[in-house]
Amino acid sequence: MNTTKSYSSTKSSTFDLIQTAMLIALVFIATLLINIKLPLSPNGGLVHLGTGMLFIISIIFGPKKGAIAGAVGMGLFDLVSGWTLWAPFTIVARGLQGYIVGKIAWSNGREGNSFTFNLLATISSIPVMLGVYYICERVLFGSWIIPVASIPGNLIQNIVGICVAIPVCVALKKVPFLNRTFKR
Repeated sequence: MNTTKSYSSTKSSTFDLIQTAMLIALVFIATLLINIKLPLSPNGGLVHLGTGMLFIISIIFGPKKGAIAGAVGMGLFDLVSGWTLWAPFTIVARGLQGYIVGKIAWSNGREGNSFTFNLLATISSIPVMLGVYYICERVLFGSWIIPVASIPGNLIQNIVGICVAIPVCVALKKVPFLNRTFKR
């Protein structure tokens, strides 16, 4: 039995688990610390930096970690901040959003290195997030009309996230030490 290979695999799995937990915490903290309830309507949405962090993680680390960090980090936020009914929908919406961003940004071996594809990835994920939350509000409020009021707030939240994430990713991709660490 090759104990070196087994030790290396365990070490890699431990690193991956710790890294994923830290990414979840980053999304949770970014969502929790800086958020603004929009006065557009009673269900008009919440603008927070968690969306930007979700985009950054998905672009830098890929679809799997982006999906997990977004789903768990923002799902936990909903559970601890009074948005409990929204948590299952947030887990689905943000998990899908993180996966889509990471999948497009990492397509064809790009590994999040293409400004154009990173921007395309973030924009492409927005309709899915809007759709899931629209269905969520349909379930919660029993109306197909009421959820329309949330669309502007959700769009603003995603635009803010893109405006934060894309420049941060460009800067992070230029740091040689971080590039080696990300690819572990």
